[in-house]
Amino acid sequence: MSLVKPITPHLWFDKEAKEAAEFYCSVFPESAIDSVARLRNTPSGDCDVVSFSLHGQPFMAISAGPLFKFNPSVSFFVHFDPERDDDARAKLDKLWAALVDGGQALMPLDKYPFSEHYGWVQDRYGLSWQLMLTDPAGERRPPIVPSLMFTGDAYGKAEAAGAFYRSVFDGSMAGQLVKYPAGMAPDREGSVMYSDFRLGEGWFAAMDSGHPHGFRFNEAISFVVTCRDQAEIDRYWAQLSSVPEAEQCGWCKDRFGVSWQITPQLMDEILAAGDQAVIDRVTRAFLPMHKLDVAKIEAAAAG
Repeated sequence: MSLVKPITPHLWFDKEAKEAAEFYCSVFPESAIDSVARLRNTPSGDCDVVSFSLHGQPFMAISAGPLFKFNPSVSFFVHFDPERDDDARAKLDKLWAALVDGGQALMPLDKYPFSEHYGWVQDRYGLSWQLMLTDPAGERRPPIVPSLMFTGDAYGKAEAAGAFYRSVFDGSMAGQLVKYPAGMAPDREGSVMYSDFRLGEGWFAAMDSGHPHGFRFNEAISFVVTCRDQAEIDRYWAQLSSVPEAEQCGWCKDRFGVSWQITPQLMDEILAAGDQAVIDRVTRAFLPMHKLDVAKIEAAAAG
């Protein structure tokens, strides 16, 4: 059984969630804000929650204070396929110009062994994007693919993580797996240069990096798993939650340090409906929870 909707990246901002979503929707094609809701009287004060989609990929964002900062351990590949679009390269350049404005290039836009035209950019909000002109002969992937970089104490775990995630989510499959050869220190022979895999309906990429980056996965970017019922919540929680002290409000952290939110479809429906009184009651109900209790959320919504 596939998920209600694809696994959804969730972005934690200080105060800029709505502003950032509007900016991204202005520069990515086929993009729109779906809903904006406000959670009131949380430990972070009043928080805007924004649901939006970019190029068909769902996202969520929250303005919840300066607790977490983006870093390149999670980035987003943006694929431009010259076989599907004659203007792919020009569109890549246009998006690059928009994202690098106020941001910085982590890898300059250039030709690389793996792509005729590629660049890695950290935008004005600190979020990282990898823009790539794809090989027409290669396997097709969605326009936007979240990418996990396993570094520091997670180095060397990308392959195991991919296998673990595929065991958790139904309908998953392995994709590419390219390993480092000998002689590419500090990366060890056999660690993952690049891999990708499908989890349910969505694709992820994963790679190892032995360089001393000084960052690791944190809660600034988490992944929302939307469940039909309590049984699905229980199942995913049991598999993904490995750090008890990280459990709060439906958030958990897995054995690799990646953060997830295991949430019922009902929460999406409540936020999208926009009834502030209902949202307030539900917020008061779920704030003390660790794993979410669908029956208690339903009761709070009903008043």
